[in-house]
Amino acid sequence: MPPLDVQSPRAAPPTSRTRHYFLGAPFDTIAQDAAVDLVRNSESLDRFRYIVTPNVDHVVRLNGDRLLAPYYDDAWMSLCDSKPISTLSHAVALDLPLVTGSDLTARIFKTVIRPGDRITLIAANSMVAEQMATVFPGVRFRSFVPPPNVLKNPAGLQACVDFVAAEPARFVFIAIGSPQSEKIAYALAQRPEACGVGLCIGASLEFLLGEKKRAPVWMRQLGLEWAHRLASDPRRLWRRYVFAVGPLLQLFAKELVTRRHQRQ
Repeated sequence: MPPLDVQSPRAAPPTSRTRHYFLGAPFDTIAQDAAVDLVRNSESLDRFRYIVTPNVDHVVRLNGDRLLAPYYDDAWMSLCDSKPISTLSHAVALDLPLVTGSDLTARIFKTVIRPGDRITLIAANSMVAEQMATVFPGVRFRSFVPPPNVLKNPAGLQACVDFVAAEPARFVFIAIGSPQSEKIAYALAQRPEACGVGLCIGASLEFLLGEKKRAPVWMRQLGLEWAHRLASDPRRLWRRYVFAVGPLLQLFAKELVTRRHQRQ
């Protein structure tokens, strides 16, 4: 793991601010408005760059499998998508802004994307791709739905990369979950012909379309969106949330010990 609170030599943070490593994951201290402004002004970028939004599930998985680290270290922006992680960061005077993938996606579609923009989607199913084209008729979408379990299907994952790289797009929304989305984005960043800004955004398109309901604003403000999601889909999510609590607390305890030793 890189030293705490230093700029990673692999990363390309979008501002002069330092990229911080917290709980074994990289985070940029960029608030939502600043992130949207950077995305809005991204047309001058000379190569493909991508944004990741680590949450508790990402952080726990990343610490269990450090082979995933380059996918996050090489991200153009790595934004905190977890109220618990943002809250814990205050204990070490880090104060990570909360920038959820769902909020960032909604802001980009509402305030940045223009009619005629070329957008590439890597979507979980054809219904999402079709609805996006219906809801945003002025946008020129290209969509690809990969085979199931693409993480364990090298040919399927490569097909995603090749599809995106084949034609230019202003934005690439990779919405098939983690860590496969991040792996695809990382692979695209190695392709010299790839362009635009990629966003690894999980189920954000489904929230944008209303297929999945977000928590009420008051729950989001209190950091309880996870509880709303758990109540909405308990069969799929209960294991993820229950089994992430213990590892997260262990990582935080380790973080406190490491920082205390560095100060001595």
